[in-house]
Amino acid sequence: MAPRKYIFHFTIIIFLCSISASWSLEDVLQVHDDIYRFGDYHDGVYDRETGYDSRAYPSEFLSSDGKYYSDGMSPDLPDVGTGIESYLEKLAAETSAKTVSVQSYGAKGDGKSDDTMAFEKAWKEACSSSGAIFMVPKNKKYLVKQITFEGPCKAALTVQVAGTVLASNNRGDYKNDKRHWLMFENIKNLVVQGGGVIDGNGKIWWENSCKIDESKPCTDAPTALTFYRVNKLTVKNLNIQNAQQIQVSFERCETVQASDLRVTAPGDSPNTDGIHITRTKNMQLSSSVIKTGDDCVSIEDGTKKLKITDLTCGPGHGISIGSLGDGNSEAHVSDVTVNGAKLSGTMNGVRIKTYQGGSGSASNINFKNIDMKDVENPIIINQNYCDQSKPCKQQKSAVQVKNVLYENIKGTSATDVAINFNCSKNHPCQNIVLRDIKLTGQDGEKVKAVCKNVELEESGTVSPRCPDN
Repeated sequence: MAPRKYIFHFTIIIFLCSISASWSLEDVLQVHDDIYRFGDYHDGVYDRETGYDSRAYPSEFLSSDGKYYSDGMSPDLPDVGTGIESYLEKLAAETSAKTVSVQSYGAKGDGKSDDTMAFEKAWKEACSSSGAIFMVPKNKKYLVKQITFEGPCKAALTVQVAGTVLASNNRGDYKNDKRHWLMFENIKNLVVQGGGVIDGNGKIWWENSCKIDESKPCTDAPTALTFYRVNKLTVKNLNIQNAQQIQVSFERCETVQASDLRVTAPGDSPNTDGIHITRTKNMQLSSSVIKTGDDCVSIEDGTKKLKITDLTCGPGHGISIGSLGDGNSEAHVSDVTVNGAKLSGTMNGVRIKTYQGGSGSASNINFKNIDMKDVENPIIINQNYCDQSKPCKQQKSAVQVKNVLYENIKGTSATDVAINFNCSKNHPCQNIVLRDIKLTGQDGEKVKAVCKNVELEESGTVSPRCPDN
């Protein structure tokens, strides 16, 4: 006879299915429209490359009376990983998922032996199973070279990282792919969790970086953990550290929930962005701590409907949207909300940076409820970003920055310019709102705002204020 809890579970399934059967087609289409209302259409053509809908700006960011929505989104980002589907997946994991351990396929876990082949074999078995848990056992350290965990898989899959996965420090092991170490690709319904450690072992890469030693050539270095074209993804309760370059990258993913991540590298480690997000939509990042040598969070082209909450950042370069428009390219980022963050000792606070000569837009962006401590550039928009030693050539085109709200941002600036809007002469920043801002120097002294080519509105207590506002 089946255990009582399974009888109860299957009774719930039958009940839920009877409810779902009563849903009308109209309801289903409405849900679909809510998720994709910023859909990838250009005159009826679906554009997966840019992830941009020119019709979505700026009206969705404002209500009919011209006021901002309270959470800065338009509308709220739908909850990720909830509802009947996730409940049924949980039941499936409880009742039928099998555990596939890397140790069953020969992994030693001694930190010295090459366990790459064991990981590949275990993945092949888990991916082809009707529900599986890919297990990296605790109290072990597994040395793994470059590997791609590729789908599609037969069913929903959980990767349980309880131990440590350690990268090879032999740069020659990456000769076939210098840009990735661990990559999950083309998978649907994936959970990666477990409280373990992803260790990029990046010291040898940092020492050979042209940013550390100018006599060295500038070359690619691997991203420690990459999610590429993963749909319905949960990443939680992981420690990612000492990446060779970028620590965690979400690329062309959809419906992502990332939470309880601890991402760390030395403050002087070059290009070690904590969380990198590009061409990804419907993502939530929450309850995470990032201490690294570059941007805590970098948000690039094609990102849409991103919410970040309860983030602790520092050391690092802060939360950055950009760089956008490099090489005269077109770039679009929209509907990004950061609501609740603490930044300490970072090079920047909340930054938007774009190159001259680019095109596109960064729009419908909301920075709320942020505490700053000794941050060099607490609030900054730079439409004239230049990352070369010689001055960049002046160009007429620019990525348009518009509909940006800064609300309830307080703390201390490590420089005398706490607010810096360096916008384009030909494409000024539009509809920039400062509301309830209080920034001072480290000892309470006054700081200033520099505001060039910006259409600005200030409300509530704003200090420092832009001249003539």
